[in-house]
Order: sequence, then C-alpha cells, then structure tokens
Amino acid sequence: MSERNHSPRLVVLRALGLGDLLAAVPALRALARAFPEHRRLLAAPRWLEPLLPLIEEGQRPCLDGLLATEGLTAGPSGMPRRPEVAVDLHGCGPESHRLLLAARPRHLIAFRNELVPESVSMPCWQDNEHEVRRWCRLLAESGIEADPAELDICAPELELPEWARGATLLHPGAASAARRWPAERWAQVAAAERAAGREVLITGSRKELGLARSIAATAGLDPARQLAGRTDPLSLAALVAAAGTVVCGDTGVAHLATALGVASVLLFGPTSPRLWGPPPEREIHRVLWAGRHGDPHAGTVDLGLLEIEVDAVLAEIELTRGAPVS
Repeated sequence: MSERNHSPRLVVLRALGLGDLLAAVPALRALARAFPEHRRLLAAPRWLEPLLPLIEEGQRPCLDGLLATEGLTAGPSGMPRRPEVAVDLHGCGPESHRLLLAARPRHLIAFRNELVPESVSMPCWQDNEHEVRRWCRLLAESGIEADPAELDICAPELELPEWARGATLLHPGAASAARRWPAERWAQVAAAERAAGREVLITGSRKELGLARSIAATAGLDPARQLAGRTDPLSLAALVAAAGTVVCGDTGVAHLATALGVASVLLFGPTSPRLWGPPPEREIHRVLWAGRHGDPHAGTVDLGLLEIEVDAVLAEIELTRGAPVS
C-alpha cells in the first residue's frame, strides 16, 4: 500500500453535474493547497471521474480519487470512516450536512443550517451569490484562502480530427426546456457559420441526439460534424478546448469554455449570469441576457431567452473571432 493511502482523508461533497464541478474548481484548488498531505476525495457522480486529472494545483491533481455518489439519497460508495475533514460544497443542508456527518468526520466545513446543530458556528448562506464566489467565501470564512479567479483546468491531450480545430462548436441542449433556445434558431446560426467558411460541430448528450440531428440536417451540415451522443466527458472537453468559438446556453459546456479559456457566446434565459456566468473581466466570453428572471426548471422555453435573436448571436460570434461588426 502506498504512503498516500495512509494519509489522512479529506472528503468533498459535490454530487451534481459538470457545471457544478467546474464552478467548484477554485475551492478545490484552495483545499489542495490547505491540505497537501491529505488524500483528497470527491463525492460526485462517477461519470465525472475522467475530468479530475485536469484540475491541478502545483502541477499535481487537486483530487486523488472519486467516491461515486448519485444525489443525496445514498451515501458515497467507499466513504471512509472518520475522515479528518469533510467539506460540503453541495448546498446548505440539512441533507448534505447529515450525509457527511454520518461518516463522523473530525472536522466539518459547511454553511450554517439551524436543523444541524454541528453547523451552528459556521458561515451563513447568502442567496443571490455567484456560485464560484459562494464556495470560496465558505472556505475563506473557515480560515482557508481561496481565489474565485482560479477557474482554469488543463486541456485533455487527445487526438482530434483536423476539422475540429478552430471550429464553431454549438451545444444546443440544456437540462430543462426553460434554458433551450429554439432549434430553428440554432440551425440558422449553424448555416450562417458554414456560409462564413467555418466548420461547425454540434455536441450534446445521447438524449439530445434527435435535437442535434434536426439542427444539422436543417443547416445542411456533414453528418460527421454531428457529435451528440458520441462523446464522453473527456472527449467533449477536448473538442471545446480545440474550438474557435463555443456557442451554448447556461450549461456545463459554458463552464468548460470558461475553464479552458476558449471564446464563447453564452445564451442566458431565466437565470442571471451574475449568479452562474463567466467572470466579466474575461472578455472572450460574450453573454447575451434579456434581463428577465424566471424558473430555470420550467417545462417551456423562457420568454427572456426567446428575446435573443439570431443576428445578435452571430454578431457576438464575430466579436469572439476578432472581426468588426457593422
């Protein structure tokens, strides 16, 4: 057994999706600096595991392993008993707090929740706080310095077809209908980008295969450029890293573009980019938002998202490419 396996354990709970993981990168980096001798384990969905080596601090991964965790209904697989430190980056409890406390950690870092007595002296949760800054503030108020600007991850070293490099990557899907811009508008963007002489790729999950195929067919794209359902997290990250511009909604792919330093045009609907958007000082990321607030989980497209027109998206793409807009 390696010396690392005898190290004290630190467990971080973040049993959510891709964007949630990437929003926690500055906090994960801060924890790696604060606990360099600990074996640091992330409790998160198993499918995110290939991305963990991309999150580095000091040329070494911030995390040493993943504890497979699907939501909060069951504890993480392989959860160590009595970890030295448990960190709740999932929410403000009480369910997430109790899941970690069941392992009897020596120290808990979490937001205060009145239903969890062990958290009574801990930092207060604040609504309407940017997701990245929220977790950095939790650590800072717990005595651990964290910098919200440390969002970057490494690009995967994967071979890609030459046509993927510099392409306009469109990711039209989203977890809810409220955050999905209409398919016909995506097709218009794809067709305009092809007419401008650029390669266009479409990505998405297996569930979004029908949507992606419809857009590709309407825009007259080569079927080989339709990649929905054909990527895993690592190859998706590689495609984003190689793109010239990424165009997507308020999704995990938007966070990938930010983390990989790739120019992006982001379409926000019911949720303000002030809560989930890229840092405003990073001007390669262009955000379109009508200023409306709504339900991000609604079953119909958000009215504010519908206010974003195709011409506005194309103009922002040109700005990411360094071309003047007339």
